[in-house]
Amino acid sequence: MSDLKDQIQKEIEGAREACDVSGSNSEECAAAWDAVEELQAEAAHQKNKGPKKSSLEQYCEDNPDADECRVYDN
Repeated sequence: MSDLKDQIQKEIEGAREACDVSGSNSEECAAAWDAVEELQAEAAHQKNKGPKKSSLEQYCEDNPDADECRVYDN
C-alpha cells in the first residue's frame, strides 16, 4: 500500500508540474490530474477490500457440506 501512496505522491507532483508548464486549462494538466484520481480510487478500493480469506475458508464457502467444513457444537 505504501508503494501506491508513493506513486500517488509522484503523480501529484507531476500533475502540478504539467499544469505549471502547460497551463491549468490544458489537456495535459487535466490528464495528469485524471491519473492522480485513478490512483486514489484504486487506493480506496484496496483499503475497503478487507482481509483475504484463507484457502480453507474459500473452500468451505464453495463446499459447505464437505467434511473439512463441519462445525460441531459442544
